[in-house]
Amino acid sequence: MLLTIATTHSPATELGHLLHKHPDRCQSFSLTFGQAHVFYPQAQPERCTAALLLDVDPVKLVRGKGARLEQYVSDRPYVASSFLSVAIAQVFGTALSGRCKDKPELAQTPIPLVAKISVLPCRGGENFLRQLFEPLGYTVSAQSHTLDEEFPDWGQSKYFTVELQHTLPLSDLLSHLYVLIPVLDDDKHYWVNEDEIEKLLRHGEGWLTKHPARAQITRRYLKRQHRLTREALAQLAEEDNPDPDSAEESHAEEEAAVEKPISLNQQRMNAVIAALKKNNAKRVIDLGCGQGNLVKSLLQDSFFEQITGVDVSHRALEIAQERLDRLRLPRNQWERLQLIQGALTYQDKRFKGYDAATVIEVIEHLDLPRLGAFERVLFEFARPKTVVVTTPNIEYNVKFENLPAGKLRHKDHRFEWTRLEFQNWAKQVAEKFGYAVEFQSVGMEDSEVGSPTQMAVFNC
Repeated sequence: MLLTIATTHSPATELGHLLHKHPDRCQSFSLTFGQAHVFYPQAQPERCTAALLLDVDPVKLVRGKGARLEQYVSDRPYVASSFLSVAIAQVFGTALSGRCKDKPELAQTPIPLVAKISVLPCRGGENFLRQLFEPLGYTVSAQSHTLDEEFPDWGQSKYFTVELQHTLPLSDLLSHLYVLIPVLDDDKHYWVNEDEIEKLLRHGEGWLTKHPARAQITRRYLKRQHRLTREALAQLAEEDNPDPDSAEESHAEEEAAVEKPISLNQQRMNAVIAALKKNNAKRVIDLGCGQGNLVKSLLQDSFFEQITGVDVSHRALEIAQERLDRLRLPRNQWERLQLIQGALTYQDKRFKGYDAATVIEVIEHLDLPRLGAFERVLFEFARPKTVVVTTPNIEYNVKFENLPAGKLRHKDHRFEWTRLEFQNWAKQVAEKFGYAVEFQSVGMEDSEVGSPTQMAVFNC
């Protein structure tokens, strides 16, 4: 397997200082699974390229393990995987840590870098590859490989030649590669335990907490071990926000205080329920149910036969359950309800089988780069007959006397759209996934700025 790193930083040969490997020498390093070789195919002041060639010994991989034929006949010696991550850590360890004895300031300086991996398994395809690297600022070029050139009908393989371009410190590039190469491969060649959490947090410091795919990165990096994944995500959440549920509750209260004078929340619930009944949707899933405002209203209406609330926050679901427990309903009515924890940007088979999905004041909490993933989860994979989406109308914010000019209604809102922006988004989604869409105003409508809430109803 081959990794090359090139720069046009001037003078480019300073890459040798950063990697602690002299451009005029070819060096070899013995690893437990083979040999690593470092050399420079190009070393000019204008451009310098360092290569890390990993020669994996397939016999060493299975020695003492009761080897079988399929263990010898595999892609492990030839593709970028956790073997390459280990080689990066051992051969480029000083550069990975961000240290450079001769040029300490250069180690922290963003420089133009191009990393190329000759054969990278991408379990999840090119889209997943881009979801990992593009949010970090990389320009990604990927060339797919056919399964067999003599049999093109067999289709494309999971292997790509990948080129990543960015201007950043070398240590950041190496950290990204160290973590994300095994994530793309979705495997590791060694036993994963609690020590891997520390490695993930150390090499993910400064970027992983804000990465839109951090949950999927964490799960794959830890070989899908649920206990380790939960522990790592909890620590990442603490880094990102020492008390995220408390902050979310506080922000929600602030938003409710802004909208309370016009009773907007109740108007929103009434409009959504009316849309559901109009479309005869009796089995409803509320995505991003929060503390259960809509779920409570649906449960009190015998028209609805099955009601599911989904939220990523355990605390929000606990509060929802506490509120619902106060309802005095016959025992058989409770059988219509379930609350489940889940993320809206990942496929989940539990989201399927409903007449309608409601997404009430949710999309504005998603980072814009993650909207595409959410759209596919909802409109392509879950694909209910009816989808009801509401979101704030930012044009109306000037009408709220207790909202400072230029501020969004909720501190966690990533964006708030104008009426035109929302309608353009909804029409594009409808066209892409085969839905028709209608729009409705919620709340008192102003002749200049419209209504406080805008609603789209999708039908297929």
